[in-house]
Amino acid sequence: MKTAALLKIFIAVGLLYLALLLLGNEDTAWFMKPILLPSLLAAVAASEKFKTKNLLISALLFSWFGDIVLMFAYKGELYFICGLVLFLIAHVLYIFLFRKQHKSHITNKAWLSIGLIGVIGYLFAMLLVLYPTLGDLKIPVTVYAAVISTMLFLTIKGLMSWKSPASYYIFAGAICFVISDSLLAFDKFYSPIPMPSFNIMSTYLAAQFLIAFGILVLNKKQHAVLTDNAAI
Repeated sequence: MKTAALLKIFIAVGLLYLALLLLGNEDTAWFMKPILLPSLLAAVAASEKFKTKNLLISALLFSWFGDIVLMFAYKGELYFICGLVLFLIAHVLYIFLFRKQHKSHITNKAWLSIGLIGVIGYLFAMLLVLYPTLGDLKIPVTVYAAVISTMLFLTIKGLMSWKSPASYYIFAGAICFVISDSLLAFDKFYSPIPMPSFNIMSTYLAAQFLIAFGILVLNKKQHAVLTDNAAI
């Protein structure tokens, strides 16, 4: 019950934050940013024990640290780089998290190959567009893009080896993360995007929720969907 209630709080706070961005009240939204992920972190912490729970908590923690550091990116490039590093660590933790989930044997290797080709295509296309404008950040951005692409591929693999609907939630979350990070990169290094804060943060919050919720569902005993009157 506590986990379900905290997930609802995260959704409510996130929607309020996005509404402020949509209405152009970015100053108030700026002060709200540090309180976005704590309820999701608390929801995971309050959930029943499972093998990879600490990995999920750690990934969310580093994401939260990254959120806070990036609030000050306007002060200088160092804040952006530190935020990038924190999110890089979070994605590496997500990779370990996904690799350690219980999985069944993959039978359709053709679809897995298509997924791999799609991820590699995304990676090369993204870097091809951004490279001329990256300057001294070519190496860190390339590493970051490779890591998030690896994270995405593991969720594609998970579609074929994890139980549904959890596998769909996690895959959708990874897609949202890739979209959010891609929008951020385009806005910073290539060309301004419309409503950057709203578009980046809406996909980011969706990503964190879907991944966390998907992992909780995947590891729920008897594969039940966080019941206790907890329809999300």
